[in-house]
Amino acid sequence: MKSLVVLFALVAMVAAECGPMQRLLVKTQWNKVYGTSKVRDEAGHVLWKAIFAQDPETRALFKRVNGDDIYSPEFMAHSARVLGGLDIAISLLDNQADLDVALAHLHVQHVERHIPTRYFDLFKNALMEYAPSALGRCFDKTAWSSCFDVIANGIKE
Repeated sequence: MKSLVVLFALVAMVAAECGPMQRLLVKTQWNKVYGTSKVRDEAGHVLWKAIFAQDPETRALFKRVNGDDIYSPEFMAHSARVLGGLDIAISLLDNQADLDVALAHLHVQHVERHIPTRYFDLFKNALMEYAPSALGRCFDKTAWSSCFDVIANGIKE
């Protein structure tokens, strides 16, 4: 009986990790979620609305880029930079060495800006609501969650 429990624990652990298959799945699905420039702008609006709805105080971090108006050119440019960083990280999920370099670069930027780690949870929550709405039944919550954690953990202070 003990060995059966250990086996189930190992299976659950492997299923919850961001392994090679999960990385390829997220990478492929991200192309559908993030798509073209029009979709990218809409994705940014939806994600930031969801982030600010979860914690309105978050807007204070974005005064420099006109965070009070997510449709302003300044904020849209900021959104494009943030989602562009995520796009790069996701595109490198299947290349660990290059992913590590990209995440180290993003880490430095987030440390310089004193981004609290709790904001990564807000972003993840928003992404985990937006991605399935774009993908439908094909969304793999476990893969997306664990692979987002790989990226977020590589950036956090």
